Amino acid sequence: MASICHFELYSSLPKLPICSHNMFKRLFGEHGAKNVVTLFHAPSNQASTRVLTLLKQANAQSVAHATEAQASSHVAQDKAERTEFELDVTEAPPTTDQLKNILDYLGGTGAAGKVINGAENESDAMRRLKADGNVFRRPLVVDWNQGKAVAGDDESEIMKLIRSIPKETEKV
Repeated sequence: MASICHFELYSSLPKLPICSHNMFKRLFGEHGAKNVVTLFHAPSNQASTRVLTLLKQANAQSVAHATEAQASSHVAQDKAERTEFELDVTEAPPTTDQLKNILDYLGGTGAAGKVINGAENESDAMRRLKADGNVFRRPLVVDWNQGKAVAGDDESEIMKLIRSIPKETEKV
């Protein structure tokens, strides 16, 4: 299929490309971009350090399996399924928009208190975060693409989140 990209002309605006969907597929891959998994991290917190290690290991395994599958010429490995994600580690607290999404992802009435010390609800959490970023509880793992989050260091819940990332099937 041909990709169509042309320029629209407007009298007072610069030329802007208007491109077809196929062009974006080629630019960003057939299956889109990798999932971004963010760890809100506190290096001085042992639980947060354990979660960082767990996520790094899970990410390294997915990359190793992908490389192994690409290097293999075995017929059974013509299609390699792998879970890949981009790990984003930040020590900064979330923005208010991110916090709103995180609370939506966690759901339930107690979500605010899980991520913001002393918060009783979403508006209280927002107010407390704006006043003092240190009230934000870490570790917190967020998969922005799937709209899921895990507060704390529950390794089984974190691995469940990682395993739920859609598998990408690629022809080798």
